[in-house]
Formats: sequence, C-alpha cells, structure tokens
Amino acid sequence: MKKIPVVLDTDIGTDIDDQWALAYLLRCPELDLKMVLTDTGDTTYRAALAAKMLIAANRQDVEIGIGIPFEDNQKFMQEWLDGFDIDKYSGKVHKDGVKAFVDFVMSSNEPVTLICISAMPNMAAALTIEPRIAEKIRFVGMQGSIYKGYGGKEEPDAESNVKYHNDACIKVFNTLKDITITPLDTCGIVKFEGEQYQNILKSSDPLIKSLIDSYKIWYKNVTWQIDCNPEFNTSILFDTVAVYLAYEEKLLEIKDIKIKITSDDMTIPDKNGIKVRAALKWKDINKFKEMLVKRLIGK
Repeated sequence: MKKIPVVLDTDIGTDIDDQWALAYLLRCPELDLKMVLTDTGDTTYRAALAAKMLIAANRQDVEIGIGIPFEDNQKFMQEWLDGFDIDKYSGKVHKDGVKAFVDFVMSSNEPVTLICISAMPNMAAALTIEPRIAEKIRFVGMQGSIYKGYGGKEEPDAESNVKYHNDACIKVFNTLKDITITPLDTCGIVKFEGEQYQNILKSSDPLIKSLIDSYKIWYKNVTWQIDCNPEFNTSILFDTVAVYLAYEEKLLEIKDIKIKITSDDMTIPDKNGIKVRAALKWKDINKFKEMLVKRLIGK
C-alpha cells in the first residue's frame, strides 16, 4: 500500500480531541505522518505535548514544527508534561515551523495532505511566504458549522477553528484549491462511552495509556463546562473525523457546496461562496466508532 504523506496542523493542548486525533493518526497504516506543526497560543508548549505523545508511540522519526506563537493562558496539560520539554525530543524540531512546512511541501514530489484541526494562522502565513504551495496541498480540516451546531443541535454555530483567527481562515479557504472539511454537522457528535470506552480505558498500550493519562489531567484542569468523565466516557472527539477523511470517505456523505465565512464567524451556504467538499451527514457513525476503537487498542 502506498502511504499518503501527511502533515498535522494542531492546537493540541486546549481541547483534548487533538490528542485523540494524533493517537488515531499514528495508528493509520494508510497515512505517513511526516510532521506535526503546532498552531495558535503557546506553540512551544503544544510542541512538547505532541513530542511526549510521539515518544509514547515510539515515533521520534516524525518532525515537529513550532508554529507562530500567541498569548495563551489555557495550559490545561502542563501538569501532564511533568517537567518534559521539547528539548528532550530526539527527533527533528523546527523552531520556525511555518518555514519548515513550506520547505517540505515545495520539496515533495507528490501532493501533501494537510490535516488541519486548528485555527489557521500558520497556514495563512505559509501561503503568504510561498503562494505556490496552494497547488500542492490537499486540505482536510475540522472547521465550520453548516446546518447543525455543537451537540448536534439544529442551528449552526460559530465554530472555534473559524472564530479564532477568522481572517486566516478566509485567506486559506480562498486560496487553496482542494478543500475537504468535517463541520460540526458530522464531527460534533463523536463520543465514546460504555463498553467501547472501557476497552480503550483498559488498554496497556503505552500510547493509549499516555492518552488516557493526559485526558484525566485535562478533565481536572479545563475551565469550560464539559459533559464527560474519564472513568466513563470521552468528550466530543471532533478532530478524529478529519483524520478519517484523510484516507477514506465511505462512511460519510460528502457534498460539494459553496460557503461564505461571515464577519460573525459563521460558515453559511452561499452560491457565490468558496467551494468546499463538506461531510454533512454520517452514513454509518457506528462503523466509524468500531473501527476507531480497534485501531486505538490494536484489536
């Protein structure tokens, strides 16, 4: 099987779903993870979180790019790092992650799949540095809310990856040629509980143990209201759906639509808008969840 070269652009360390997405990505034989690029907030802190996960997976071959830093007071997993910092990662670390990303894309002999599970200041900057990367990137992202909002509600919301750095999202979506997204319509209802979650919880795999340990610390420290408990279930795992779409689409209904990104951060259908491929409905969410559990625990 020819693997798909992938870069993961992530704001790991704010919501916990980025960690689940990274663990899932590392268990996908279809995908060849080349680089983790940290985005928004304290990107060095985020790089350390990614590095610790990669070490748990014995994947220090993966390069880490430190993205554009912003002020960040939401370091919910500082305790999980427990003194670990990015200097302890034996793999290649790029202090200028955006430049490293641009260089990687431009040197690639085939299109690069960018799994973007963050707001997009890194990508906007990369396109400013080298506009030609737009022709070489296949963008798969967790962005937007078309017809449904958080929690599966029937009205759309201003989704966080669009809301924060709205201008960057507009630039990226207006520039790239090949865009596939999972909006809240599909990614906003993915959650594990019951036997499926208990099977994950009982895993002795070092990567999964690291994932659950980080989840417990995030749960203890997160400052917004959440409907989950590490003993019984997960939070909503938005970002895992973007990883799935990087290699397969058969469990989702994908539609070609045009959207407008508004000044109040909504992604609304508009016949004169930006063309994207959007996963708007599940064909079989249960099969997706069964597959994801099997990949995570190796059974």
